[in-house]
Amino acid sequence: MTQLSVSSVSATIGAATIFENITFTVDAGERWGVIGRNGTGKSTLFRLITGESTPASGVIARDAGIRISMLEQHHDFGGAENVWDAAGSGLGAVLEMGRQLEEMAHRLGDHDGSVSLDDYGHLMEQFEHAGGYTAPSRIDAVLDGLGFDPVLARERPMAALSGGEKGRLALARELVRAADILLLDEPTNHLDLDTTKWLEQYLATISSTILLVSHDRAFLAAIANHILHFEGGTATAYSAGYRAFVQQRAERRLTQDRLVDKQRKVVATEEDYIRRNLAGQNSRQAKGRRKRLERLPRLSPPPSEGGALSLRLNVSERGGDIVMAAERARVEMEGRVMLDQFTAEIRRGDRVALVGPNGTGKSTLLNALVGLHQTSAGVLRVGSGITLAYYRQDLAQLSLEGTPYDAIHALRTMWNRGAIQNHLGGFGFSGDEVFRRISSFSGGERARLALAMLVLRDANLLVLDEPTNHLDVESVEALEDALEAYEGTILLVSHDRELLRTVSTRVWSLRNRRIQTYDGNFAEWEEVEPAAVSELPTTITRPVATKRDQKDAKDTRHTIPVSSRRDGERAAKRAIAVVQSAEQAVGTLETRIAALTATLSDPTLYEAASKTRASGLAEELAQARVSLEKALTQWTDAMEDLTHAEALAARSGVRTP
Repeated sequence: MTQLSVSSVSATIGAATIFENITFTVDAGERWGVIGRNGTGKSTLFRLITGESTPASGVIARDAGIRISMLEQHHDFGGAENVWDAAGSGLGAVLEMGRQLEEMAHRLGDHDGSVSLDDYGHLMEQFEHAGGYTAPSRIDAVLDGLGFDPVLARERPMAALSGGEKGRLALARELVRAADILLLDEPTNHLDLDTTKWLEQYLATISSTILLVSHDRAFLAAIANHILHFEGGTATAYSAGYRAFVQQRAERRLTQDRLVDKQRKVVATEEDYIRRNLAGQNSRQAKGRRKRLERLPRLSPPPSEGGALSLRLNVSERGGDIVMAAERARVEMEGRVMLDQFTAEIRRGDRVALVGPNGTGKSTLLNALVGLHQTSAGVLRVGSGITLAYYRQDLAQLSLEGTPYDAIHALRTMWNRGAIQNHLGGFGFSGDEVFRRISSFSGGERARLALAMLVLRDANLLVLDEPTNHLDVESVEALEDALEAYEGTILLVSHDRELLRTVSTRVWSLRNRRIQTYDGNFAEWEEVEPAAVSELPTTITRPVATKRDQKDAKDTRHTIPVSSRRDGERAAKRAIAVVQSAEQAVGTLETRIAALTATLSDPTLYEAASKTRASGLAEELAQARVSLEKALTQWTDAMEDLTHAEALAARSGVRTP
């Protein structure tokens, strides 16, 4: 069923056209990824869909009675005083009905004649139909998934929240609202890796149609089954997921290039014939060809990559072998220990991904490394011959009262005006923009300027704290290419999994004031699942053994008693069986939840004859979700047991099945 139809829609701001002639339709349950460069009109399209703005031309048709909610990058929680009320503010009418039911029940208990059983029953039916009985548990589940304690949320004041927490709370409100069409504008901006994965799983369980603006390519690949790509002043719809879209876009551009080239050759041949014969014996034919050529519609080449970042990261000197060393370092913030007993080193050429939940101290550690924060114990130092460039998440390296021209001139005092403007042009700043106050810039403009400054450092160590924030997908890809080609050392904090998978060669996982180091790239580390190895030693290596390692293992195996080997083998087999059983239980419950969710989304279920069945199914769904949480906990425990069993088996010289 078509829920939304956009036909030949254009949008303008004043005399400027933002985009034109956009056409696509959205069916119930589809998940659309909306991508394109910053400023091409993605957020504008969302405001047109909600009805907040009116198109300059074209028609947007919405299914009658459709509920649309939108997560914006600017958040307003109305008069909510605590976190729980703010998360449920999208269900204001439902929660108000719940309060009225409580009040009516008290009056009925007191034999207050102002309330009738019929009124109470009618309101109860409305409350049930609106999902009121499951609303509190839904609010709790979403808050928990996004990193808030549901119990403390009822008392925690809004004034105590940071900007990032308010971003997550705004996302919670829209997820709780459970509209028919959910518009999400950069929902992962304030999420860490764990919370982003939870959001992926949550969105997979709901029946809402989703339109998603995001620069997180891994998130797009996990969620979207359609893509709307803004480019060249319009947008093209693709019936494909993100990875297939990338291939289809490349093929489409290649085909269009070939057609344009072929037409150019035909036109050139015709024009040559016309010039040679217009005044000669074949004048009549030449004039006929000229008329046909004038009527020929010209094909346009595919939109150029103009505006793509011009990123090239150079190294001015080689530097020493030891780039960074930590010896029993402790890092504190406002009396709280963020990292303790940290000993490690980064060697020249390493590309270290520093990962961990929000609030664990990743940015504080980076600040300590570059000298902006003091360690409270131990040593954290940069090696000799190391020149460092630091990209800060808060972009505090920018002087807001200055201009882009001032920022580049401070780094290249010998450059003339033309050289400075050419450099800034490679980062999307042209004309008078180079003399604008940085304080007036958007987040994306500030991020591009910070990168324009970074490439002039010629550093052999890059310390990057969330460099993809505020960048569009194309700019993230340009940054990724530049980091791949970079010949220096990198320490990178990012929630962009595609960037981490491409760039990293080692992983540091910061949890519970400890860093576990993994000698493999991020993609390999993802398979290890850090939560399942939290009690293992602080250094984890890839399961790749040399011939000498294999020989040593064989020699060691002969010294282990047979009973120990058998114990290790039995423990490993039992653990594998428990894990498989837990996985089966989780899969069964997820299938059941998906089926119940689909059934409950059927409007006919709430007709008078089916209300009792709807109530029973809603209760069954709530119970199934509780059972799923328990099953997931059992699966996590089983995975931890398996990890210990495998370690025991390895020490006993036994290979697990």
